[in-house]
Amino acid sequence: MKTKLKITRLHLLFLTVALPLVAWAASYSAPTQTTEIWRTDWRDAKRNRTVPVKIYYPKSEGLFPVIIFSHGLGGTREGYDYVGNFWSAHGYISVHLQHEGSDDSVWRNGGMQAMGRAANGKNAVDRAGDVSFAIDQLEKLNKDANFPLRGKLNLQKIGMAGHSFGANTTLLVSGLKLPLAKSLADPRIQCAIAMSSPAPTLKNYDEIYGGIVIPIYHLTGTKDISPIDRPGSSAQDRQLPFKHSKGADAYLTTFQDGDHMVFSGRRRGAPVASDERNHALIQQSTLAFWDAYLKGDAGAKRWLQNDFAIELAANGTFEQRIAKTKP
Repeated sequence: MKTKLKITRLHLLFLTVALPLVAWAASYSAPTQTTEIWRTDWRDAKRNRTVPVKIYYPKSEGLFPVIIFSHGLGGTREGYDYVGNFWSAHGYISVHLQHEGSDDSVWRNGGMQAMGRAANGKNAVDRAGDVSFAIDQLEKLNKDANFPLRGKLNLQKIGMAGHSFGANTTLLVSGLKLPLAKSLADPRIQCAIAMSSPAPTLKNYDEIYGGIVIPIYHLTGTKDISPIDRPGSSAQDRQLPFKHSKGADAYLTTFQDGDHMVFSGRRRGAPVASDERNHALIQQSTLAFWDAYLKGDAGAKRWLQNDFAIELAANGTFEQRIAKTKP
């Protein structure tokens, strides 16, 4: 994959003050293609549960890695299109789920109090079940001659992503340990992106995150708090998954002044001036992560590990912990 060179205003400033010392980095980009969208409602008879889906996919022929996306509490499959469209335009099939019991029906029927009640253990388990069921469905449909995406899905290369309660879903299917009857990890998932992960109530963090053995990219912000966060929690708590999951490569971006809703895309209220720049940084860095860990692109990994911090600059901080390779 080729990386296009693009000079930004940030790069020109950086060149002016630091050219004698270091080389500058280009924004991460890759060839794009035309995309399409397919919607349907899947029925899980075993769990008596419907899972609506919206799938962004490249129109061209080919075999593409698959990303499963889980929305935040009160969201729907229609949200987060700024990443769904972007990832599919760069060679991925992005499958956005809608979770009954923790979707927009909650706040429409009961307001913020109902939202808080919906962030419970049952919904957490149900959401993880939706993810594994969705992968089962894709495996089945990929062999169906009537499925419009038949033959396009590379189900040997599956990534998982989500925001807020969806980040909790992401971590659960990636190996997060909670006091449940059994693990909810799905071994078919190879890497994950967690945006605004909620911190667990229990404090045994090394044990809770110790079961995560796949690469994960975490994103948060210095103002990343939510009205339904438990009392006493802070924006810094959302960094705990990165700090305590040590079984594989881990990355963390913390946006300066980034709030909880920057990751959701379009806001219901007044726009925030920094959102456009932060969305571009989210798109670039997440694409590089997927390219590195789902497509095995060594250049993408080098950009993420060496150049992204330069591109991020004063917009935030970037940390990484690279697992030691076995001899």
